[in-house]
Amino acid sequence: MDHTHHSSDPAVADLRGGFTSTRFVLVEPSHPGNVGAAARALKTMGFSRLVLVSPRVPNVQNDPEAIAMASGADDVLASVHVVPTLADALTGVHWSIALTARLREYGPPQWTPRAAAAAAHGEATHGEIALVFGNERTGLSNEDVERCSAIAHIPANPAYSSLNLAQAVQVLAYELRTAYLGVDETTDGGPTAAAVAVQSESAGTRAQMAASDEIESMFAHLESALVALEFLDPANPKKLMSRLRRLFARSGLEREEVNIVRGIAKHILLKTTRTD
Repeated sequence: MDHTHHSSDPAVADLRGGFTSTRFVLVEPSHPGNVGAAARALKTMGFSRLVLVSPRVPNVQNDPEAIAMASGADDVLASVHVVPTLADALTGVHWSIALTARLREYGPPQWTPRAAAAAAHGEATHGEIALVFGNERTGLSNEDVERCSAIAHIPANPAYSSLNLAQAVQVLAYELRTAYLGVDETTDGGPTAAAVAVQSESAGTRAQMAASDEIESMFAHLESALVALEFLDPANPKKLMSRLRRLFARSGLEREEVNIVRGIAKHILLKTTRTD
């Protein structure tokens, strides 16, 4: 990681903010070695925030195998944040990417790591973002994926597409670093068009984005309203809420927009529960 001091340079300050506002979340990791290797993968790319959701080995950050695989990234490993649920891991996050091993019919939009990193570059300048990785054996549940704003899928060799967890973290961390630095290797190190567009965007023109917990509360409220309207049958919900999640994930919800949807839900519930 570059330790030179350019604190007076606004571009460098923005860059540093992008690296520090990005957290990597491992959901129920099984192997301490993968946790240590993930810490190493983050540090080599300039990131440091690692969150573990209910790891199989308690106190995994002190496990000898994790420490050995961290190989010098002891500081990242020692400062991991351990939480019981993905909802806790996403507290304060306004945008998140779920890495999935397979393409899905339902859920948020699905991107290559490079496309996801380009989007993350813009989102990280406006608040906390997260990259979410599943368990080594079972990956992420549908419920976990639907909590996220977008999906990244590494287009690996179809004959053998099984990436190790820490290797997947490395791929995404590299793509994020490349996007955050705004360097395109095909243009001799010049900034990418996406980077120029993000840099030219005025920071003050963007409305405040809704946080993950606010969006989840909105969906719960909206679902209650649709049930009360008898538009949604709880006994046969089909894919209605999944499709609505996909719709809203594509749009990127601002806090005011979440409040509008909740206001609509509130008035639906008031109308449908009123007794004459």
